[in-house]
Amino acid sequence: MDQQLLAFVTVADEQSFTRAAEKLHISQPAISQHIQALEQRLDIKLLDRTNKYVHLNRAGEVAYHHAREILSLYSHMTRLIQDLKEEASGTLAIGASFTFGEYVLPHIIARFRSQYPKIDPTITIANTHTVVEQVSRGELDIGIVEGHAGHEGSVEVTAFAEDTVVVVASSSHPLAAATQATAAALERECWIVREQGSGTREVTDRVFQEFGIHPSAMIEYGSTQVIKESVEAGLGITLLSTWTIRKELTCQTLKIIPFSKRPITRQFSMVQRKSDFYPKSIQLFTEFLIEESPKLQNIGQA
Repeated sequence: MDQQLLAFVTVADEQSFTRAAEKLHISQPAISQHIQALEQRLDIKLLDRTNKYVHLNRAGEVAYHHAREILSLYSHMTRLIQDLKEEASGTLAIGASFTFGEYVLPHIIARFRSQYPKIDPTITIANTHTVVEQVSRGELDIGIVEGHAGHEGSVEVTAFAEDTVVVVASSSHPLAAATQATAAALERECWIVREQGSGTREVTDRVFQEFGIHPSAMIEYGSTQVIKESVEAGLGITLLSTWTIRKELTCQTLKIIPFSKRPITRQFSMVQRKSDFYPKSIQLFTEFLIEESPKLQNIGQA
C-alpha cells in the first residue's frame, strides 16, 4: 500500500498530524515526511497548515478524492487475493438505512456470524442517500437500503425483501378506536416524519401523494426511536415499518390505524459497487441475505 497516500488521507480525515500519527502508530515526523514526499511527487501543495488547523486546499480535495479510491481498490485487491489462498475471513463493511440497520440487521448478523465466525462485520447506520454514497465511493462493501438508491451508473441494486408500512398512533389517540380512518381525518393530524433523504420519508411522501393527504402540521426527526417516543406521548401520528414497532404493539403503547384496504409495501435492496470480482466475504453475505429474506417477515410480527 502507498504509505504516502495513506498518511495524506489520514491527516485529511483527522485534520491533525498528531492524531494521524497516533492512528497509524507512527511518529509525527514520519507523517510529515510522507506528506512532503507526496507533495513533491505531485509538484503542488495539498494542505493549508497553521499552528491551529490542517485543511485541504483545492488541489488537496482533488488528490483526497482519488487517494481514497486508490486505497479502496488496493484493499479490495488484497482481499480478493487472500480469498484465493484461504477461507473467507477479515472485515466486511456493511452500511444500512435506519429501519433495516437498527431493527433487522442485528438478527441477520447474529445468524451470519454463527456460520462464518472468521468474518468480522462492521456496521454503519445512516439514511439511504448516505449509505449509497459511501458504497459508490468504496467506503462500504455493501449497503442495505429502502427507497430509490440513485447512483445507477456506479452501483448495482438488487431487491431482496419486502416491508410493510402502517400508520401508527398512541393507543390513547382518538383515531386508535377507528375501524377505518379517512384521508381527511389523517391530514388534520400532526405528522411526525423522518428527514429528507431517508427511505421512510420517501415512502411517507409517496403515501401522502397517493392518498391525497396534505398534513396540517409536520414535525421532522432524524431518528425512528424519537418518532416512536413522540407518537407514544400523543404529539401526533406517523408512518412506520412493522419491523420497527413490534415491541410497542405487544406492549400496546402504539396502535395501527387502518386506512387503506391494501397493504402499503416497499422494497429493501442490496447495493454494491459495480465490479467484475467481489471478495468471498461479500459473496457469502449477499447469498445469506437472499436465503434469509423469507424469514424477515417474522421479525415484523408482534
